[in-house]
Amino acid sequence: MIDKLDAIAARLDEVQARLSAPGLYDDPAAAAKLLKEQRRLAPIVQAIHARADALRTIEDAQELLRDPEMRDFAQEELTQAQARAAELEEELKILLLPRDPNDDKNIIVEIRGGAGGEESALFAHSLHRMYTMYAEKRGWSTDVLSINPTELGGCKEVVFQIAGDGVYSRLKFESGVHRVQRVPETESQGRVHTSTVTVAVLPEAEEVDFEINPADLKIDTFRSSGAGGQHINKTESAIRITHLPTGTVVECQDERSQHKNRDKAMRVLRTRLYEAECEKQNAAIAAERKAQVGTGDRSERIRTYNFPENRVSDHRIKLTIYKLAQFLDGDMDEILDALITADTAHKLQAQEEM
Repeated sequence: MIDKLDAIAARLDEVQARLSAPGLYDDPAAAAKLLKEQRRLAPIVQAIHARADALRTIEDAQELLRDPEMRDFAQEELTQAQARAAELEEELKILLLPRDPNDDKNIIVEIRGGAGGEESALFAHSLHRMYTMYAEKRGWSTDVLSINPTELGGCKEVVFQIAGDGVYSRLKFESGVHRVQRVPETESQGRVHTSTVTVAVLPEAEEVDFEINPADLKIDTFRSSGAGGQHINKTESAIRITHLPTGTVVECQDERSQHKNRDKAMRVLRTRLYEAECEKQNAAIAAERKAQVGTGDRSERIRTYNFPENRVSDHRIKLTIYKLAQFLDGDMDEILDALITADTAHKLQAQEEM
């Protein structure tokens, strides 16, 4: 344990030295990688130093206990230092848990209407708005990559990117079936209908993560369709890319530029193929996630949004909150924090059982 803590502290010193080296920012990608590592290591090293201070205080207090005149003061110091040391031990256990290698990555979110027709499409639009508002609250950026809108303001499918610090670590448990229970505007009898929407949260693959052979791609252009501006149906700016070995098809028609649509479609394709490859390699990780907060599979019902009762219920951790409107306005942290805490507790238990 001591050797591991010393190695972490030494690595932070090395990272900080490299960050102050001249010419570092000539390579922005390398600089960004080092800055991310610094942000990850700094709280660990801070806890290491605080723990060392607490242990020294314990030793000093134990020495003072031998002096009758200082015994009461020393006992109080000792009790406080022991509690602080124990607290820091637990903090370090959490900080040193194996990290998900994708936690620092940007994500691509795919939302699709499920059972419920137009009502499902309307709720898909609501979820897109919810994630966008949550991203804004955290200072993240969003970019719609593809959208298939409906005439009533819903969307059959929307694919978008969220970029920022720790995006995947916060939103990776959102994959699955989201169920909505409410009275549709088109319902004349006032009956509550149940509809579903599927969400997939994928860590965005960079080119270094997953290379695609251009010979494996079939690229078609076609005219954009659906609600939109005047450019719709006038030029063949829309792009359809088919990955021939897997049959994966990606379409993008959100931009006026064929080049921009191609770039966005390639980002989605690379991410989908990378995710499929990771699923093959990480069966053990998937099994571990299933034990705690679900598999992240799109077929698994994870949450219910009940409008008549003003509640949001997450079925994996059996948590219900009664502030539906605020949640849909992007106030998601109460449930997201609980999901992360539950996952951390499961990992700690698994580590103690090893």
